[in-house]
Amino acid sequence: MTSTLPIRLPRRLALLSLLFAWQVSSAQLAETPVMAAPPEKSYTIPALEIVGFDLLLSHYNRHFSGSSDYDVTFGSIRRNLGRRWVTDNDPFSVNQFAHPYQGSLYHCAGRSTGLNYWEASALTFVGSAWWEVTGEKTPPSYNDQIASGVAGSFLGEPLFRMANLLLHGNNDVPQFWREWGAAAVSPAVGFNRLMYGSRFDGAFNDNHSNYNARLRLGASRVTHDAIGNSGKLRQHEAVTDFALEYGLPGRPGYTYQRPFDYFAFRVVATNANGIENLATRGLLYGTDYAFGDSYRGIWGLYGSYDYFAPQIFHVSTTALSIGTTAHWWATKDVVLHGTVLSGVGYSAASTAHGVTDDRDYHYGFAPRASLNLQLLAGNRAMAEISAQKYYLGTIANRSAGRDDISRVESAFTWRIQGPHAATVRYVWSHRSASYPVIGDRSQTLATIGIYYTLLGADGFGVSDWRAAPTAQR
Repeated sequence: MTSTLPIRLPRRLALLSLLFAWQVSSAQLAETPVMAAPPEKSYTIPALEIVGFDLLLSHYNRHFSGSSDYDVTFGSIRRNLGRRWVTDNDPFSVNQFAHPYQGSLYHCAGRSTGLNYWEASALTFVGSAWWEVTGEKTPPSYNDQIASGVAGSFLGEPLFRMANLLLHGNNDVPQFWREWGAAAVSPAVGFNRLMYGSRFDGAFNDNHSNYNARLRLGASRVTHDAIGNSGKLRQHEAVTDFALEYGLPGRPGYTYQRPFDYFAFRVVATNANGIENLATRGLLYGTDYAFGDSYRGIWGLYGSYDYFAPQIFHVSTTALSIGTTAHWWATKDVVLHGTVLSGVGYSAASTAHGVTDDRDYHYGFAPRASLNLQLLAGNRAMAEISAQKYYLGTIANRSAGRDDISRVESAFTWRIQGPHAATVRYVWSHRSASYPVIGDRSQTLATIGIYYTLLGADGFGVSDWRAAPTAQR
């Protein structure tokens, strides 16, 4: 008996010790919070989607475009890999509108599968180069690479965030219509929602940004034209005008750590020439600042994409600018809000109507400046003025020349009741061009219009941090 005690007692103590340790460990695990899994992302899914989309687009164009440019073979791909890149002269709406939109699909494919802005931008740039080499048999072009690979991200990020607002914003819209609305804003987001549901939802958080949206429906008429050789104008236009500004300065606790945490987006469509204006600008890198209790702003490096197509000419630019967006309570009820930018962009200009001579077509790096100001009288009325200036010097793809382009727009909006308002809008567009071969030309167009305006839930979207300086709604 005595010989067995020294053996049995340690074994029992060991078992008791293990039981005690397990109970303590279980209690600690119960008290320790479980770490959330990192948001899911995929590089493979968007890359395959881009390759598949390009194959489908190239085959579609081969069969329905009537052009041999899409008769791609392994031989043409091999030649493009070794060719020198050029500046092409395809139709303006293809180069400066369709290509940026195509790039936005690439960008949104990446963003909707969990990639951050820079990852999606890199994918967009590579996807654009892939199309240039494999999508067409013509030589790859610099202007298309900038339009798809850079402007595509500047356009794609606002589209992705607006689709996200539709999907996850605080509203009473049924989920079915949210999904369809998001797909209309960004087909890539809609496709990945259809394929993967909410799998990648955790990768993006809008941080409850302040934003303001409005929709205008109305008509305008030409009040002045000096159109040179631009052809016949449509004197009356039906107009749809949508604008959204996201990440307004002044929200307590909101930061600008990611690209496009502030952006402005606008699209104007008419029955005269389709898309007349498509413009985005967003803060790529910057921070917020304040002066006293009444002034809040952000400043830094902005990326922008502009496409203007009044009836007399086209102009488009993809630019980087230094500037600021600010919100100033001048009095208790009067607010001045605006953005001032100055920078340089890769720009293009062309006559819109009646021109078969493609020498009136200009690409080049161009200084640009823009001003957008809004003066708000409480939530009752708003006066707006915006101006853009582009100067394309003697840098061109086929013939040396210059383009000096200005656009000024003013509007006055009076809120009638609730979200309903009326707007009067005046737009002046001017182009002065000079080319050694075709000589000088001057084009001017002015229009005035009246619109029904549907305001957002916050009316004019006044950002009032003074009412609750530490609260977050």
